[in-house]
Amino acid sequence: MAGTIRMSRDDQLEAVGDSTRRALLRRLMAAPATLSQLGTAFGKHPAWIRHHVMRLVDAGLVELSEIRQVRNYTEKYYRATASAFEVHLLLAPDDGADRTVTVVGSNDSALEAFAGSLSGMSVVPVSIGSLDGLIALRQGLADIAACHLFDTRESEYNIPYVRHLFADREVVVLTLVHREQGVMVRSGNPLGIRKVADIVEAGARLANRNPGSGTRIWLDGELRSIRADHSAIPGYESSFVTHAAVAHEVARGRADVALGIKTAAEAEGLEFIPLTRERFDLVIPADRITQANVEEFVDELETRRARQMMGALSGYDVSHTGDEVSLAG
Repeated sequence: MAGTIRMSRDDQLEAVGDSTRRALLRRLMAAPATLSQLGTAFGKHPAWIRHHVMRLVDAGLVELSEIRQVRNYTEKYYRATASAFEVHLLLAPDDGADRTVTVVGSNDSALEAFAGSLSGMSVVPVSIGSLDGLIALRQGLADIAACHLFDTRESEYNIPYVRHLFADREVVVLTLVHREQGVMVRSGNPLGIRKVADIVEAGARLANRNPGSGTRIWLDGELRSIRADHSAIPGYESSFVTHAAVAHEVARGRADVALGIKTAAEAEGLEFIPLTRERFDLVIPADRITQANVEEFVDELETRRARQMMGALSGYDVSHTGDEVSLAG
């Protein structure tokens, strides 16, 4: 996992010693936000929020992730640097009753909706990309990893990657959903993009996902299959952590196309052309799945309420939600 920062325990404790900063960090682990958005959420003036966010920035726990020009002012979005700290240390509740579940890896609307619907427990989805999520799980920095990594040699999602990274450990691979992944373009599809090859041929500006994300790995596989040089695609080297972020780039005219999920396209009023159906899995080490907090998370996931909520999202299929594959190390 690139960019990992090794901080001393004293530095960590000082950075999150204030309950406000702990709360801000949890919020930014869930999704990027501006100082104004954080101020609204916490009922505080942005200047007050800025003081605490900058303390987290100085500690290497928060970073500036995006700058957007909106009319006559600039919006700065901050996010937690999930790969830079030991998640469990920072998320440990003050009362010692750990009902927090940390899910690192791929960005997904169904996972976020499910996490936000739970009461009595805190589920923190941290979007860092499928591959980095598995690496973080391997390093013991989370409870669960979320991924959608397609292996072209075996024509299989996730299992080959999990076998490789957890060859000596027992894990459970639990299907969350199947979902559509596709092209997001402005209304009317002005460049006529309907497949990956069209992006190359049209010279379209791409808003790309971050390296290690399942979406970018899938795109790279498609480019190899048509023997296309990614360096010829304007914007290929761009890096955005979420589906919402790349959709926003297209909607604002800063890119012509992006790959992502249907819910992100709809949220920005974009046209969506499906390209593939992918399996989105949760990977859980066997020694964690029996922990009370993770066990409760899995039990809730398999309820009819959860299936109905996730299945109502555009482009999602929950017919295999809860399917399990156990892999022995």
